[in-house]
Amino acid sequence: MTAPEEKVCLITGCSSGLGIGLAVELGRRGHIVIATMRDLEKQAALRSALETAGVEASIAALDVQDGHGIESLVNRMIDEHERIDVLVNNAGVGFLLATEDATEEHIQTVLDINVMGVMRTTKSVIPHMRRARRGHVVNISSLAGLVGQPFNEIYCASKFAVEGYTEAMASYMTPAFGICFTSVLSGRIDTEFGANATRLVEGAEQIEREDYRPVREKYLAGAARRSRPESGIVQSAAEVATIVSDCIEHRSPPIRLITSAWAEAMCRIKTEADPTGRRMQQAVIDVFLEGGEVQ
Repeated sequence: MTAPEEKVCLITGCSSGLGIGLAVELGRRGHIVIATMRDLEKQAALRSALETAGVEASIAALDVQDGHGIESLVNRMIDEHERIDVLVNNAGVGFLLATEDATEEHIQTVLDINVMGVMRTTKSVIPHMRRARRGHVVNISSLAGLVGQPFNEIYCASKFAVEGYTEAMASYMTPAFGICFTSVLSGRIDTEFGANATRLVEGAEQIEREDYRPVREKYLAGAARRSRPESGIVQSAAEVATIVSDCIEHRSPPIRLITSAWAEAMCRIKTEADPTGRRMQQAVIDVFLEGGEVQ
């Protein structure tokens, strides 16, 4: 079997969880990894994981809310490696609060990191991938990008946006320039992400509205059940990192990658006719670029 081609991979959000898993797994497979995070003071966990695995990766500061910083890092990567083969947009923030209780600042923060952050990094790497006529942008989305969930509506809105962005980019960047786009949908990953969802809203006025209490209690009880290891729902960061890394090495990666049987079951009503997104991609190309008719 031919070994996978070495790829230059830029990963955002590598201070914990899936970002660390991806940096380790892609490094283990022999790829060149640039693992980034907003705050380099939080790099100890990544360095420890890399050392334990016996793999190497470059570590760099990158704030997905800073367009100039993104451009600067991408240019340094091009100067050093002459190409960027893979961008993994993993940086993101959770948010678990009803719309009525969320401030405009909260909402703008979620959308700026989860949506604009993806667009900023993608915008910076696309010119280099376009000139090379190759590349792969992997957007770490969520089951919340296809299935609206109680008290997650603002987070869901951000991930639905990432789904639409990924699908639209795949409709013309792939056939015209050979740049693939994949959205990764997982269920629950055993990381610190859930804690970060509440961390964002610390200091906000928490009003226990009587109207919400019954449904909130139901939601939280169900979330607790789904989070237990015996539920079979929770995936480890390493497991998801392996699935995503396999996708990155695939010659024809899917537009949509669902990482677990539980997530597939939850999405099935929406995805059964087109689980990978390729049928929709081809239909859009046929109608909007080739002048065909809706079938």
